[in-house]
Amino acid sequence: MSTPTDGCTPAFADGSAGDADYGAIGEQYSRYRRADPRIGDRILAALGDARSVLNVGAGAGSYEPTDREVTAVEPSASMRAQRPRALPRAIDTVAERLPFDDRSFDAVMTTFSVHQWSDLEAGLAELRRVSRGPVVILSCDPEQVGRFWLTDYAPRVIATEAERYPALSRLADGLGGSIEVSPVPIPLDCTDGFGEAYYGRPEVFLDPAARRANSAWSFVDAATADRYVAALAADLETGEWDRRFGALRSQPEFDGSLRLIVS
Repeated sequence: MSTPTDGCTPAFADGSAGDADYGAIGEQYSRYRRADPRIGDRILAALGDARSVLNVGAGAGSYEPTDREVTAVEPSASMRAQRPRALPRAIDTVAERLPFDDRSFDAVMTTFSVHQWSDLEAGLAELRRVSRGPVVILSCDPEQVGRFWLTDYAPRVIATEAERYPALSRLADGLGGSIEVSPVPIPLDCTDGFGEAYYGRPEVFLDPAARRANSAWSFVDAATADRYVAALAADLETGEWDRRFGALRSQPEFDGSLRLIVS
């Protein structure tokens, strides 16, 4: 067994190991961040015929396969508490310090998690170490984040997203070997409430709980966030948003920054 890379001490009381405090912002996370089956099908296809799967940064269990032997790890107590009873209990640990032997799993997956890790390269090395098959990552391309119309209303939120998501080349270098990167179209009625999921439903951003389920909003001070929301609300009331972006309300899919990375 190789010696895993030491992880960093959690910065928040509930054990959140990244830069966002899910003890503070994650109370209703599972209500808004529900796995979208169309995105989930792409993840399952990438896992192939793997029977044993490790889910790293498993959160409240979104996209976790229910037809396979799954082991989940999640450092945030708030996230672990929101996992459905039908899913396995998540182990309290971080990506950079996985307590498993080399090649323990047929496949490893992680969704919307890599931008939270304190040491990306160490975490990627751990994923590769414990998998004898594919490593599947759902993340966003920071170079494409700015395509979303929200940048016109909440520029600091979008800039924060772009700053936090690691470059796809960095993920590829960290995993090594053969890498396949695929765009993931976002459906209009996407049930997973990450920011771009609301590309055609702008009113959702007026809901404070929906914004809290998107961690980038937690890096913007309250006064700035209020100003952003007020500007959006005003344009929705006057019809300005619809004049500029209204076609998105009926656009079946949005080709945004969402990407599936398979090593």
